[in-house]
Amino acid sequence: MVQDETSRRESEEKKKMQRDNKARGGIGSSRPQRRLVNGHTSPCDECGVLNWVTDNSRGEVSCGGCGIVAEENCIDPGAEWTNHDSTTDRSRVGAAPTYTLADKGLNTSIASNDLTSGAAGRYGMSAKSRRDWRRRRTIDERSKSRQSRSRNLIRANQMIRDKSGLPRSMQEEACRLYKLLSHQGFVTGRSIAGVTAACTYHVARNEGVPRQIPDVAETFEVAEKELSRMIRHISRRFNMHKVSSPTEYFGLYISALKLPPNTQLQVDHLWSVLNPHVHIWQGKRPTGVAAALIYKAASESGNKRTQAEICKVAKVSEVTLRGLLRLLDGLFNSLGESGQN
Repeated sequence: MVQDETSRRESEEKKKMQRDNKARGGIGSSRPQRRLVNGHTSPCDECGVLNWVTDNSRGEVSCGGCGIVAEENCIDPGAEWTNHDSTTDRSRVGAAPTYTLADKGLNTSIASNDLTSGAAGRYGMSAKSRRDWRRRRTIDERSKSRQSRSRNLIRANQMIRDKSGLPRSMQEEACRLYKLLSHQGFVTGRSIAGVTAACTYHVARNEGVPRQIPDVAETFEVAEKELSRMIRHISRRFNMHKVSSPTEYFGLYISALKLPPNTQLQVDHLWSVLNPHVHIWQGKRPTGVAAALIYKAASESGNKRTQAEICKVAKVSEVTLRGLLRLLDGLFNSLGESGQN
């Protein structure tokens, strides 16, 4: 009788723990986090915890409270990585969508190298079949770019990939920006090269690796005046106004002038002194301020470069450079700074 009463009480306590979703007391016991797994929506029969964990590598479903294995030999719902071919690539999926292609890379195409005489011979294709498939390939390619907007998008993406000189992630952003402008009708009546150059300029500036307008204009073969006008239009349309800092040009100019790495430390020291005095450098061209700091740092570190060399890299005149150097010398002399780090 006593044993039956004890069993009844244990059963009631167990049901109460399952109902309240509470773990057993003991070392390290705490209220578990409610977690469901497909096919396991009720609490664990052993500890009353609703915290199921799936191990896809072992194909098991276990309880997070007591560790009991509730199911084994589960089917993995993820991607299949079994290689049924003789290649080393086990992926069974295609490439990810990309904005650098007009169709985002989602369309299929007939490869031209599969229609050569050698490839056709391996596939057992006759000369007539090869001619038929070449005709089908031409029709397929034309059908993808029947609209003028699609043809222009293909050309613009090709220009960004070939001429921007940006990393792949920034090329994606530039192509996305151009596609957005194309859908809004901004490109209609404007130069494709000018719009792609403006998109490249904006993306590079927003990512902290700015390009100078003369360099971008020369690369994309557009006039500087036209490029500047495109940049202003896109800035107003998407509120992409951003003021460049001289610090964004330090690494670019030092690399172009082939200065040693210690010059960067000297330039950073000079900039830390100049930065608080915004009345001197704000309103000036950031490229000119960067050129003046690099010229001064190179002279003080024993790796002097001529003003002509600095101006050629920074695209500023020697008159502008000398004027900024006079301002910097006056500031450093008033502060008692020799410029040496």
